[in-house]
Amino acid sequence: MGEKIPHWLDKQAFLNPEKTALETPEGSAYTFMELQEKSRQMAHYLIRMGVEEGDHIAFLSGNDIHFPVFIHAVSYIGAVVVLLNTRLEAPEISYQLQDADVSRLFVQSSFTDTALRAVENTEVEVVEFENVPPVSSPEGALKKEIDFDAPYTMMYTSGTTGKPKAVVHTYGNHWYSAAASALNLGLTPDDKWLICLPLFHVGGFSVLIKSMVYGMSVYLMDKFDENRFHEAVMNKRVTHASVVTVMLQRLLKRTGSSGYPDTFRCMLLGGGPVPAVLLKDCSAKGIPVFQTYGMTETSSQIATLSPASAFDKAGSAGKALSLADLWIDSAAPGEIGEIIVQGPMVSKGYYNRPPRQEAYIHTGDLGYQDADGFLYVVDRVKDMIISGGENVYPAEIESVLSEIPGIKEAGVTGRPDDRWGEVPVAFLVAEDQTLTDKAVHQYVEERMAKYKRPAAIYWVRELPRNASNKLLRRELLSLTGGENS
Repeated sequence: MGEKIPHWLDKQAFLNPEKTALETPEGSAYTFMELQEKSRQMAHYLIRMGVEEGDHIAFLSGNDIHFPVFIHAVSYIGAVVVLLNTRLEAPEISYQLQDADVSRLFVQSSFTDTALRAVENTEVEVVEFENVPPVSSPEGALKKEIDFDAPYTMMYTSGTTGKPKAVVHTYGNHWYSAAASALNLGLTPDDKWLICLPLFHVGGFSVLIKSMVYGMSVYLMDKFDENRFHEAVMNKRVTHASVVTVMLQRLLKRTGSSGYPDTFRCMLLGGGPVPAVLLKDCSAKGIPVFQTYGMTETSSQIATLSPASAFDKAGSAGKALSLADLWIDSAAPGEIGEIIVQGPMVSKGYYNRPPRQEAYIHTGDLGYQDADGFLYVVDRVKDMIISGGENVYPAEIESVLSEIPGIKEAGVTGRPDDRWGEVPVAFLVAEDQTLTDKAVHQYVEERMAKYKRPAAIYWVRELPRNASNKLLRRELLSLTGGENS
């Protein structure tokens, strides 16, 4: 058995019983003591149903206030919770239930129909969790400690190549991720972190763990909405928030000519490379954007720009957090290569897959470090385009396209080409319907080498994204229907 600490929710209920642990825009709220009571009640209910330590139970829910209640209940039993993406179809859920050896599927009632279709011809039981009956006579002892080596969650990777794999996170992975973030960003008694990312995704889930480790309040939104987000920052004393690029673009537009109050200290921006023009606009408005780099396998962020470097190193994801290590697999400093990471927040591997032998992992992401050691993420290895022997990075082209007035979103991918092997093509979402291909080509010609310029432009209503709003470049070509529009 590994290192143990007192159960983190019990500890916060003891240290900060009356402090708000959770609140929502709709007015629901729990103190740490109330959250403890409800989570322990849920745990006894799960035990009565037959859930035992080590069981794999799945959870299908949106960002509901019952979500943290359930995941803390699981920790009192020692079961492992498989967090399911609410955007999946029944066959995709069915695959994950079988792959993860799930015995029970707990669902938010709005997903019951999908869940029932997913468990057809299986022995998996479906249970709606919202209306848990009181347990008058608690059965079984609840855990009083957190074991860092014990598995806690399983989250499936996006599966852009091959079948999705379940990343197994231990309690220690989540705890060290939270601790490393606090050492970088700092911590005050007034911190309140807004969650608008999905809780089944590591970026949203990690904030629930931060709440337990820090004794921090969380402002939980059921989904991203720029108006509600703006209201929370302006009037609810939100200090931190985690977003991805497309969210920040909408927020920047919502702020108009103003910025945010001084009480707002951190816009943690993940999800890959960011258009330079967006960072410049945020800097002009004094919005503190800290780019971060991480993945499901690293339990969220593993490198983050520090507050002291936020403006001097705009565009960088910072340095590896104090508990982690990071380097580039390249021949010389400053060269682009694959990002390699290690640290106590890094998962030891995937369920039902051979265990990883090395302490480090190859991320599949490309980047470089400048002379000061700051990381710049360039692109995914699998998204890179090789055109005529030249490496072309979609994110670089997307950044330039996003500078064009009237372009709302840009996505770039490679298209097979008889002469060059591959050529980049662009998919654009426009706010200004008068924009033309000619205007875009002219803008790009003045700013990029010929081999980087899009060979074709497609105007689309929206870009394909996953539940965490990351751009799915591999799906862009399916929007063409085989013809340029």
